[in-house]
Amino acid sequence: MLKFRTQGYNGYSLQFSPFFENKIACATSANFGLVGNGKLFVLNTGVGPSGIEVERIYDTQDGLYDCSWSEINENQIVTASGDGSIKLWDITLTEFPIQNWHEHNREVFSVQWNLIKKDTFVSGSWDHSIKLWTPDRPQSLTTFNVEHTNCVYNTIWSPYNPDLFGSASGDQTIKIWDIKLPHSIQTIIAHPGFEVLSMDWNKYQENMIITGSTDKTIKVWDLRRTDHELLCLRGHEYAVRRVKCSPHNSNIIASASYDMTMRLWDISRQSNPLIEVYDGHTEFVLGLDYNLYIEGQIATCAWDENIHIFQPPALSG
Repeated sequence: MLKFRTQGYNGYSLQFSPFFENKIACATSANFGLVGNGKLFVLNTGVGPSGIEVERIYDTQDGLYDCSWSEINENQIVTASGDGSIKLWDITLTEFPIQNWHEHNREVFSVQWNLIKKDTFVSGSWDHSIKLWTPDRPQSLTTFNVEHTNCVYNTIWSPYNPDLFGSASGDQTIKIWDIKLPHSIQTIIAHPGFEVLSMDWNKYQENMIITGSTDKTIKVWDLRRTDHELLCLRGHEYAVRRVKCSPHNSNIIASASYDMTMRLWDISRQSNPLIEVYDGHTEFVLGLDYNLYIEGQIATCAWDENIHIFQPPALSG
């Protein structure tokens, strides 16, 4: 177990580098993201007496809610900010972003780099809109803003099709989009009466999507048959803030919640899918990621100002 304290800043999101096994970025906000500034932490693991060393810390004037490593440049990270801005950072530089876009007029809650078409990324905002970007253009490429009727909390690319992404919203729905088309190609009322806070695409089954909601559940969907979920995972005591499919096992799902836990699920065990509960945090757990290079290693960040990097026993076998 490695621990790092983001002193004075509450963790919102983190991501392991897609290029290096020992590098991780974490987006944080002061005062729980309600008011005040933010910090982007770039950390190296496996070094120094504590096992974690700071490579860079970048200060922002508003809170940071999400971050995503570039898929084409190992030194670049994009961040989502509470003031509606999106910033691109280069960790070879000590301060100031190399790009600063400001088109959203509410908080940007999600950014994700395209896993296949690696020169684009997508953002989702509380202004109900989604924007498509490329790092070398001063304006967004496309805006999708006529469908969601509430905050867009999460945007996620298909790992199979470079033109498809999904969005999760406070309007109870998830939508699937094709960047070549102005309107969504699929809408699922995923959690009727509740906000959908997170979604992810299964890395091994191209039609499988998972969603997490304020109704405390995680649902597993087949995009070919969306009239009903394949599976509904119950166990969290409060809203599910983030869900992630394992990059190493098609059946493993991780979830982070306002109940201060991270949970692991094996969807092949339909009668008893919950395989582990991690309760090492003392506040809401908002950030969650798997290390692509070290199978079984997971990182979490929380409002308790801590990042935890560890190997859950359920994934160590």
